[in-house]
Amino acid sequence: MSDILEVRHLTKRFGGLTAVDDVSFSVAEGSIAGLIGPNGAGKTTVFNLMTGIYKVTSGEIMFEGKPVHDLDPHIVAEMGVTRTFQNIRLFRRLSVRDNILTACHGRADYNVADSILHTPRYRQGERRLATESERLMDLMNLTEVASSRASELPYGLQRRLEIARALAVRPRLILLDEPAAGMNPDETMQLMALIGRIRDEFACTVLVIEHRMDLIMGICENIVVLNFGRKLAEGSPEVVQNDPAVIEAYLGAHEEVSAHA
Repeated sequence: MSDILEVRHLTKRFGGLTAVDDVSFSVAEGSIAGLIGPNGAGKTTVFNLMTGIYKVTSGEIMFEGKPVHDLDPHIVAEMGVTRTFQNIRLFRRLSVRDNILTACHGRADYNVADSILHTPRYRQGERRLATESERLMDLMNLTEVASSRASELPYGLQRRLEIARALAVRPRLILLDEPAAGMNPDETMQLMALIGRIRDEFACTVLVIEHRMDLIMGICENIVVLNFGRKLAEGSPEVVQNDPAVIEAYLGAHEEVSAHA
């Protein structure tokens, strides 16, 4: 299995603060990988660097063998890298259906003239995008709330809607930033199964930031641990949860990193 993402000696400084310090790791194509660490470890900063929100101080980020660390966010997205955010970002006044349909239009195969004149090409394209949005709503169990405003949804469904929008552009790599935040145990279990379906049905790679160890240990094949901006450990869930340095840094020296934490 080849690597779809390679992070090489990644460093990001904000003035005198080093948020990410010489971090290197790779993500295998078709895998579900995790990025964990205490608050302030630099995890979301790494996502921001991967997606062009921040520019690197030094180092490289290679996606499918091509550098993406100097590109603008919309270009990174066009290349096949999408993400969700720790703080949910939706079109709050639009319906669930329209939130997803708006994202789907990034893949529209008609031009402005077709849209203005309502040509057959435009009508066919709109039908295709509508079908795709219905498929995404079905996958994310959002069909029953399709007409509801995003702002009216419970927190867990808003998370699902955000993931659906990220999937609408057919990514090769999707970055999920704390997707289980605010979810109860039952919702977290459903999310674990859902992430597996996303990987399989969309043939995409998944990289997850998450504090819920039951989720990370239950779905990830490889885990990278950050602490104070540096890579502390990397390996399978079994290796990581038994690493003394990880136990001390992540949970405190008296506790263990457990699949049931």
